[in-house]
Amino acid sequence: MLSVAGSPSGLQNWLRWPLPALLSWALAWAVYLVLGALGLPALAALAAASLLGLALALIHDSRWRRLMVAGGFPLSLLLSGSATALPGWAWLLPLALLALAYPRHAWRDAPLFPTPRDALLELGRLAPLPAGARVLDAGCGLGAGLLELRRAYPEACISGVEWSPLLARLAAWRCPWAEVQRGDMWAQSWAGFDLVYLFQRPESMAQALSKARAELRPGAWLASLDFELPELAPLAVVELGPRHRLLLYRPLLKKGAERPK
Repeated sequence: MLSVAGSPSGLQNWLRWPLPALLSWALAWAVYLVLGALGLPALAALAAASLLGLALALIHDSRWRRLMVAGGFPLSLLLSGSATALPGWAWLLPLALLALAYPRHAWRDAPLFPTPRDALLELGRLAPLPAGARVLDAGCGLGAGLLELRRAYPEACISGVEWSPLLARLAAWRCPWAEVQRGDMWAQSWAGFDLVYLFQRPESMAQALSKARAELRPGAWLASLDFELPELAPLAVVELGPRHRLLLYRPLLKKGAERPK
């Protein structure tokens, strides 16, 4: 088994909580005030600023932090008394946006945890793929994993699947070179892909292994951030500092096949 050491970026250390929340709230307020100054109706300005706050909240890897960032602007606007012209039902807009971004069907999968920058840099060396290989980010969220997969495989055909229609659209806009589909990652076939990347949760890994064994071709790769496949030893483990590690598998590896070095 291979272990590769890594370290968190200096930018991540500098942007410590609660500074990201304060910056997110300030940006949402700036959008609301600018749109209002441009003559946009208060309801439309509220929707736009709340959508921005939601998008910024989804970047965080803690449920409570996401709720605080997403709810900070609407709550502060309500307490400030600056939105007295808004009808009472307008305050349902932030909740509606949150439900659109994270529909009930997706609750059984992992919450939105973005792939950290540089987390997949070793993939290209440990799991080399030819030009034009097909790579899938199953549950691509806002597209952070798609960006990292492209850095690892700049000549690959990269795809993503995401259940949330809002997140799928944002990921497609953020990664126009990728083929992003709105759909169920467990219903979409993995056949034909040379590598599937997952950043899910421990409870999902047994299902992932079963799906990989049923659909991936012999020799195809499965990369998982943080969580192990049950009953199958990884071919390589990349240590990414104190919080994350990348595990690399070949669920249908032929006997005697060479392990990555």
